[in-house]
Amino acid sequence: MEKITLNGEWVLSGGEFAQVKANVPGCVHTDLLHEKLIDDPYYRDNESKLMYLGELDWVYERTFFVSADMMACNKIDLICHGLDTLATVSINDHTVAKTNNMFRKWIFDIHDCINEGQNTIRIKCQSTYPYMKEKLEERYLAITGANHHRILGSNYVRKMQCNYGWDWGPMCVTAGIWKDIEVVGYHHAKLDHVQTKQSHDEHMVELQVITHLAGNIEPNKLFLDITLEHEGKHVASKVYPVKDSSTAVPITIENPALWWPNNLGKQNLYTLSVHLLDNNNQLMDNKQFRIGLRTLVLDIHKDQYGESFQFVVNGIPFFAKGGNWIPIDTFVTRGSDAFYRQQLTDVKNANMNFIRVWGGGIYESDVFYDLCDELGLCVWQDFAFACSAYPVYDKDFLDTFKQEAIDNIKRIRHHASLALWCGNNEIEYMGNMVSDALEEGKMTWDEYKLLFDELIPSLITTYDNEHSYWASSPMDDSHDRKDPNDATKGDAHLWDVWHGREPFEWYRTCHHRFNSEFGFQSFPEPNVVKSYTKKEDRNITSYVMEKHQRSVIGNETIILYMLSWFKLPTSFDMLLWTSQILQSLAIKYAVENWRRKMPEGMGTLYWQINDCWPVASWSSIDAMGNLKALHYSAKKFYNPVLISGIEDKDNLSVEIHLTNDTLEKQSGVIQWTLFHVNGCVLKEGTMEASIEANTASAVTTLNLYEAIEHAGGVRHVVLHYAFAVHDQVLSENTTYFVYPKHLELEKPDFKVGITKVTNQQYQVTVSSNKPCLWVWMELGHITARYSDRFFDLFNGQTKEVTIHMNEGLELHAFRSQLVIHSIVDTYQS
Repeated sequence: MEKITLNGEWVLSGGEFAQVKANVPGCVHTDLLHEKLIDDPYYRDNESKLMYLGELDWVYERTFFVSADMMACNKIDLICHGLDTLATVSINDHTVAKTNNMFRKWIFDIHDCINEGQNTIRIKCQSTYPYMKEKLEERYLAITGANHHRILGSNYVRKMQCNYGWDWGPMCVTAGIWKDIEVVGYHHAKLDHVQTKQSHDEHMVELQVITHLAGNIEPNKLFLDITLEHEGKHVASKVYPVKDSSTAVPITIENPALWWPNNLGKQNLYTLSVHLLDNNNQLMDNKQFRIGLRTLVLDIHKDQYGESFQFVVNGIPFFAKGGNWIPIDTFVTRGSDAFYRQQLTDVKNANMNFIRVWGGGIYESDVFYDLCDELGLCVWQDFAFACSAYPVYDKDFLDTFKQEAIDNIKRIRHHASLALWCGNNEIEYMGNMVSDALEEGKMTWDEYKLLFDELIPSLITTYDNEHSYWASSPMDDSHDRKDPNDATKGDAHLWDVWHGREPFEWYRTCHHRFNSEFGFQSFPEPNVVKSYTKKEDRNITSYVMEKHQRSVIGNETIILYMLSWFKLPTSFDMLLWTSQILQSLAIKYAVENWRRKMPEGMGTLYWQINDCWPVASWSSIDAMGNLKALHYSAKKFYNPVLISGIEDKDNLSVEIHLTNDTLEKQSGVIQWTLFHVNGCVLKEGTMEASIEANTASAVTTLNLYEAIEHAGGVRHVVLHYAFAVHDQVLSENTTYFVYPKHLELEKPDFKVGITKVTNQQYQVTVSSNKPCLWVWMELGHITARYSDRFFDLFNGQTKEVTIHMNEGLELHAFRSQLVIHSIVDTYQS
């Protein structure tokens, strides 16, 4: 095999831009930004000024050298792993092909187009706008948010849908060579793809390694050399003769080390190497990837609540804890491996075990799935359809999608983390995208079912057949499919809080089986807002702040809920911080409720984990990688062992619950203290408690009426409680009987200790003489990462926080920059 990479420097031209230095993989926007030819699209209203870039055609060009050895190959392919999107590929002025799909791997035979020596390749990326206009005139199909936060017609193009805007994302329509591009020559045969299938028995796994070859295959003249390793140790190997284009090689693994989701066990991964050899033991081709030995399925069966919707790993049902994932950046090629690792490690550290790759973005990069394997994050993978009707009537559309699906099924299927294929996001839920008969703007049910009930599951059966499939999220899988949010079965998208403006307490009325979307917005922290605003923009009703808010009801809704829960903040910065605290409360109410109801409900995936640009959104990690209050809270409400309470405001009691997601019974002590806001202990107690593995239960009720009345009423008390095993606190929580705005909290007198570890790392200890709610530290303009933030602190406790900074500070400078806040600071000087 011979290879030439075409990654690296190209020349880009389009519109008024000529001969621009470009880098591949990349896109037009990032190349123009790098050469300082455009302003930052994320700053102020630059997005609007730069939308014309998506209306231009763009040409990428470069030369490459072809050796005599390459020319001697029987077959020479140009492999484009990702072209964005409507592209014409030419080599030495010969048109090789035209492409129409961002998500496909394109392979073209170019043997007759190239010469030994210097060659020229030219890729013209046409604007998608004329194509979209033409298709809209042919038959109008609707999208949500048309002409407000989404560009009409984008549903006709097989391209990242949120590239055309979303209710949290910008309209920055990209073009370019967004994945690797290479020339590969084969002398005879090559490994087209390798598939594995597992059969589990007690203390043994039978692994089938199925190789699919292409090219000139002569029986008994080619051999497969297959090895399996675990943690650097040889496990198994086989040399197997090739007799056909498809060969299944069985491998038996005794006492396998199983792969488990985060917090349920170890993420054991085996390295599988497949070498294709000729009669002379010469290497023809090879592939290597990691697999996990496990069973991981969606389990649906009748039960006392209706019909289950739960995931089962290695025979054990588990509660799915996580969130929804969108593209890491609008310009996805800027998502470095390091940034992926940071964000997904933050997901793992928040005690999550599940992540949903949402259908309006992309099929994620290989590094994403590799990291999910390593970190124990099960993946719910949507196909790339969301919130729109799609032109299934168009044969070209259906043909290109079919190959898109095959490419991505083959690429992703081997990953230990893959848990579910899902056909689309919210097409059934929208209610105005599908109809029984042909209606303007809608798909018919026959068209819809052809794609999502027939084509996709048939492709999964053919190319995977080991993973479960769910046609739409959410969905009612009964015959009429009229109630996608049926509380007794299926998954649900619950937006009554936020879009429906129900109070947070509404979540406690929900009994849904699996909650795959629900959310609440907040603003990013002040330093992030400063990155895209001028000083005069820093009011949430300013034009620029509203441009960085894509939900029609966004800022108004944040303030509406904020006035229910908190005193109105007295500064712009404190308004931003308070919005994050508010968001964390909303999702805490939801998750704790559903975890208490296990196994009636067996999953919560909040909307959303990450951002693709700096914006007010539902994310728990902002575009710069800062953790919002919600993400710190998620670590607590997704704790494998959770203590939580339900307050009875009439009887002034609290019902205490334990939830145990671990695979072992937990026995320990509940410690609780009722504090007066001035710091006095009003009542306290301890009790032994236990909770069986993988269950949830109410364990006691604390009757606090007399103590609260004696203290002067509910505005003067806060309850803190914790569950400890062998003197180690596994979970702690706080309950109050009025909204925080009505608590008579007193300003704390913090005692602070600072220890320098390095110039970029400090440890800070803090204690208080009074109960403090939502304590957080900041360092002004300095970017830092904090081991904890937005925690409650009670007298008698000392909290240690580790702070890592991007820049070094001496002790005196760190001390002068450090500020410690609690909720009181949002409304008091």
